[in-house]
Parts: sequence; structure tokens; C-alpha cells
Amino acid sequence: MRAPLVCRRLLQRFALLLALGWLGAAAAARGQGIELTQLQAVRAEGALTLDFATRITLPRTVEEALERGVPVYFLAQAELKRHRWYWRDERVASVSRSWRVAYQPLTTSWRVGLGGLNQTYPTLADCLASISRSAGWKLADLSQLDAGDRYYIEFSYKLDTTQLPSPMQLGLGGQTVWAIGVERQLALEGP
Repeated sequence: MRAPLVCRRLLQRFALLLALGWLGAAAAARGQGIELTQLQAVRAEGALTLDFATRITLPRTVEEALERGVPVYFLAQAELKRHRWYWRDERVASVSRSWRVAYQPLTTSWRVGLGGLNQTYPTLADCLASISRSAGWKLADLSQLDAGDRYYIEFSYKLDTTQLPSPMQLGLGGQTVWAIGVERQLALEGP
């Protein structure tokens, strides 16, 4: 009679230890990554635009790679979709934007590239602050939207590991440290 009670208590303690370990790992992981602080669709001047803001906290592994001169890319994507009950939802518009973040060891400065434009910053924090938000990003013309239909936006912002150098991509197989990003869906209101 006493053996099952002792066994049950041991299992309960083991389960409690596992739960505490999982909560500790989740709290540590919560401090790293990308958090979406604002996502808003705006209709103005005949266009549907998107405003977003994120908070980026890079894992130490990613910071070390940056400090060693490995460029890192961040990718923001947005798709405007029309809800259809009879078939898959229709993609009305799709846009993407990619930022290149790199450290310049000779000048000890950080550089952000967007398309053909480059901007230099003194610290990594300033550099990340510049890529963490966008306002007035044109998603579609209002003429593409029909008044009676329902629309929504699928938004994602992530560290793009597909643009890392090939040798690094091979080594990232099981590393979830590099898989940081956020996805959100935003329903459009009114016509």
C-alpha cells in the first residue's frame, strides 16, 4: 500500500520539476526574438497602406555572427486577401521588404541596406531601431477593393536565414535560435 503512494509522489515531483524547467526555458526564450507592437492598415490618398512597429531582441548567437562580419537579413511580408466561402481565399496584393544589416569592422559602424540605399549607425541598437518600423508602406490601391467583400492582411516579419552564407545554412539545421519572427493576421474593417 505504501509503495504506490511513494511512487505517485515521486512522479508528481518529477512532473513539477519538468514544468518548472519548461517555464524557465520559455521565459528565457521570451526575452529573445521579435515582438510586434503595432500593426495598422490605413486608407488614405487612394491607397491601402500598412504601418507596423516591432521590438527586436537578437539572441547572442546572432549578435556574435554580426560582430564577426556576417550580414543578416530581415524580411517583412504582407499579403492582402479576399475572403471567399466557396474556394481558397484570393490573394489581391502581396508586398515584401528586405533589410540587410552588417557590421563594418574598419569603421566600427553598423550599416543597414534597403534596396540600393544604405545608412550607417554607430550602434547595433540604433541599427535595429531603424529597421523595426515602417509607416505608409503601400499594400494596394483602393480601386482593387470591392465594397461588399471581406478582406484581411497576413503579415510576417522575420530573420531571413535563406540569405545567410551557404556554409552557415548547413549548420543551422537544428538550431532554433536563428528562427525568430512574428506572424499576424489583421482583418480590415468597413468598405
